[in-house]
Amino acid sequence: MPEQQNIEFKQSWHDDYLKWVCGFANAQGGTIFIGKNDNGSVVGVEDYKKLMDDIPNKIKNSLGITTEVNLHEETGSHYIEIITQAYSVPISLRGRYYYRSGSTKQELIGTALNEFLLRKSGKTWDDVIEPRASFDDVNQLTVATFLKVSEIAGRLPENEQLTLPVLFEKLRIAENGKLKRCAIILFGKDPGKFYPNTFVKIGRFAKDDADIKFQEVEEGNLIELIHLVLNQLNHKFLTRSIDFEGMHRIEKGEYPVSAIREMLLNALVHRNYMGAPIQIRVYDDKISIWNEGALPEGLTSDALKRPHSSRPRNPIIADVSFKGGYIDAWGRGTIKIFETCKEAGLPEPEMKEQDGGFIITLFKDTLSNERLIKLGLNGRQINAMFFVKENGKISNAIYQSINDVSKATATRDLTELTEKFKLFEKHGQIGAGTIYLYKK
Repeated sequence: MPEQQNIEFKQSWHDDYLKWVCGFANAQGGTIFIGKNDNGSVVGVEDYKKLMDDIPNKIKNSLGITTEVNLHEETGSHYIEIITQAYSVPISLRGRYYYRSGSTKQELIGTALNEFLLRKSGKTWDDVIEPRASFDDVNQLTVATFLKVSEIAGRLPENEQLTLPVLFEKLRIAENGKLKRCAIILFGKDPGKFYPNTFVKIGRFAKDDADIKFQEVEEGNLIELIHLVLNQLNHKFLTRSIDFEGMHRIEKGEYPVSAIREMLLNALVHRNYMGAPIQIRVYDDKISIWNEGALPEGLTSDALKRPHSSRPRNPIIADVSFKGGYIDAWGRGTIKIFETCKEAGLPEPEMKEQDGGFIITLFKDTLSNERLIKLGLNGRQINAMFFVKENGKISNAIYQSINDVSKATATRDLTELTEKFKLFEKHGQIGAGTIYLYKK
């Protein structure tokens, strides 16, 4: 049995392993085996009788908890089993807090420690009273905007004629006439006055992160930022292709508006508001949005592609955003991003944890020689791809003409090209609906 979330193997005992016990107590509990190697094989432990007395006492004296310590024998060798239960209160070792995550032991410091202590006390960051704030710090126009969209969404009934304090109590963003942190984030006149990194940075880059062309910063509460950031992206950072149908001018964005909006909402609702600001990076061929704060424990990047439970970092902010119709409460935000990109014929988005946070990246459906060569196409097939991009289809006869090849070669190339792009579409390398091949 290999090491995992709840199991740790040690060949001998050292007092430093009290940190592992502390980590298990603060997480989901777990078991440490003393006298086993990394593969879980018994190697035996010396002085096991003395350790059976010392270990429970050291755990109790250093951590203030009790554990189950058992002695086992296998093929003439002894090993010790230390079973630690999960505790509902935070456990510290000499003033430091440790946490078991995956198969590693981590010391909690800074914002991670703050979140951990709040969680153990039954609260989240957004549920804490902000003593420095009053109702004078609330943006009344933002509240009015919220009430209008919530009425359209139909998720906040009986909100007419309510005073601001009563409305905020109803939304659970105020308590006994005092504002919570979430109220400032959602409706504050100047959230940065209380929490400095609530702004959003937007940068336009060329080939890489070292080549920045220009940048902008947007500040405001969450509801304001939704509109401010989207407008900034549309007016300055993203271009639009223009087509005409008769006399009608049709503008098509580089990326689906709904996908960008979901990415931004995901970052605003789920970010760590005591960490770094949200960062949006726009490149020639992609756009990414990063927010500080890793995925909830037990939730993987792959799970975001399928229906999954909603486990928001800031549940009150998420609940108010749901009541306003900005998000849903079923964990479907990331699924919408995948679906809208597929419908638009774009490659599959990338979602992953990075640099202590979470990043979502959308890719353009660009056809370049370099990319097509990388996908394994020969020169004739590349010519055909650009022809299809301009004309929507290609026949066997046209393939012969533009490449000066026989009908047999054209048929073979087109057949291979069709099969390749079925495979590429399946894996999201080139979006569905982008390439149309017609053989006559």
